[in-house]
Amino acid sequence: MGHGLISAISRALRFIRFSHTVFAMPFALGALFVAAQGWPGWRLLGLVLLALVFARTAAMCFNRVVDWEIDQQNPRTIERHTLISKAGAIAMLAGSSAGFVATAAWINPLCFALSPVALAMVFFYSLTKRFTHFSHFFLGLALAVAPVGAWLAVRGRFDIAPLVLGLGVLLWVAGFDMIYATLDESFDRTAGLHSWAVRHGTEGCLRWAQGLHLAMFAIFCAFGWLAGLGTAFWLAMAVVAAALVYEHRTAARRDVRGVNAAFFYANAVVGLAFVTGVFFDRVPLR
Repeated sequence: MGHGLISAISRALRFIRFSHTVFAMPFALGALFVAAQGWPGWRLLGLVLLALVFARTAAMCFNRVVDWEIDQQNPRTIERHTLISKAGAIAMLAGSSAGFVATAAWINPLCFALSPVALAMVFFYSLTKRFTHFSHFFLGLALAVAPVGAWLAVRGRFDIAPLVLGLGVLLWVAGFDMIYATLDESFDRTAGLHSWAVRHGTEGCLRWAQGLHLAMFAIFCAFGWLAGLGTAFWLAMAVVAAALVYEHRTAARRDVRGVNAAFFYANAVVGLAFVTGVFFDRVPLR
């Protein structure tokens, strides 16, 4: 009984690629520490983390459900639907969506009021590849919701700094998703799906990703300036720059395993370096 439960949980986590939660979470936590001007307290930290997990789980389940038949035709994703049933995916979608709205209600009234809007934004991305080459930017917008939401959890209002950070996250995600899209260029063309790789080819896609990441780096620096961040943050930005260089050099080799490794590890380093720099700048150690 216990082994079966552990196996089911493991399959569910693989189904939603839970490890990729590391992408949006650091920027939400960074915004949280800046908005709170230090440690936000265990209650608020726990609620924000819970909201992030629920929102991403709901978004991934929605993506898997609406792409169920498409994923069965793509060699890269053909095994996804074997992990859990479609009914199970729909149940996870409903439960995580309800959990997100309930958690937002515990945070503050504004977050609760905006929670359906946030869900609509993260769900909409999954439909965009059917009609626009700009789907990568919609994915970026879905992840950009995280730092803005974390700021609202503390301040209860919109400000320039989190919007700037959100724009940086949008460009960062769009850039690395363009790199990842090069792996599916042939399948997307055959299936009639839209992507930057389909429109601009692999070479053009990689050049666009480089440009977006240069702009993202400048915007992250602008956030650091707006937030008045200090030495720890700027040292972290040097690590971010190195991770981006590694990612693009690896992508240029066109090696599938290399691109997969760069996609996860380089971007995980970007997020972890960012939140580490903000943490040590904003949270006093005693």
